[in-house]
Amino acid sequence: MLTVKNLKKSFGPFQAVKGVSFTVNKGEVLGFLGPNGAGKTTTMRMITGFLTPDDGTAEICGCDIRQDPVGAKRCIGYLPENAPSYHAMTVVDFLDFVARIRGYTGSERRDRIDRAIVQARLEGVRNQTIETLSKGYRQRTCFAQAILHDPPVLIMDEPTDGLDPNQKYVVREMIRTMSAEKAIIISTHILEEVDAVCTRAVIIASGAIVANGTPAELKAQNPSGRLDEVFRTLTLTEEEKTRHVRS
Repeated sequence: MLTVKNLKKSFGPFQAVKGVSFTVNKGEVLGFLGPNGAGKTTTMRMITGFLTPDDGTAEICGCDIRQDPVGAKRCIGYLPENAPSYHAMTVVDFLDFVARIRGYTGSERRDRIDRAIVQARLEGVRNQTIETLSKGYRQRTCFAQAILHDPPVLIMDEPTDGLDPNQKYVVREMIRTMSAEKAIIISTHILEEVDAVCTRAVIIASGAIVANGTPAELKAQNPSGRLDEVFRTLTLTEEEKTRHVRS
């Protein structure tokens, strides 16, 4: 459902993404892991069409994001990091606004809004203004707009960052519930997300993929069997490795 081909992106002399390629199929939840500054968000923005790659492309449900951006974006639900919303709107008014932009009218618009509210577990706050909500509920409101059109591909950038354990649990349960029918990417630096919801993980460091496999396959790369040790080994910079050896 999603094929990423040799994506590259530079900002001036800095090469942020260096030829990233991977696929995600229906029923998969891919954890896209890496330290801060590794190129995760830049990659997500290229896949979703918010940034134009210097080279490479992404195909979403057979539509090339560069050649057919409208067709590709129809198949994507996107939850960006620190997802924006209109704080003066109520939850239901915000989702109504999004539904109108997507061209839904009449009973279909109302049905899609109601379904998204249920899926995101927002029934109790549907008439509250977004500015009065906790961070967890604001995140779920933005999650609801991402799934309003029932996209086959769902892309989420740091969906649980900054949430408390209870809020993280709710978001992960929402992801599990819909994972069988979608191809899902979760970009994160929180390793516990992999064990919690991911069927496979890609690790990126300094703009390049350094590992791709199931959680069990990744853990097997280190005698400790711990994902944090594998992650640390694969993502340390040369300078950090030198300091580590000296210490």
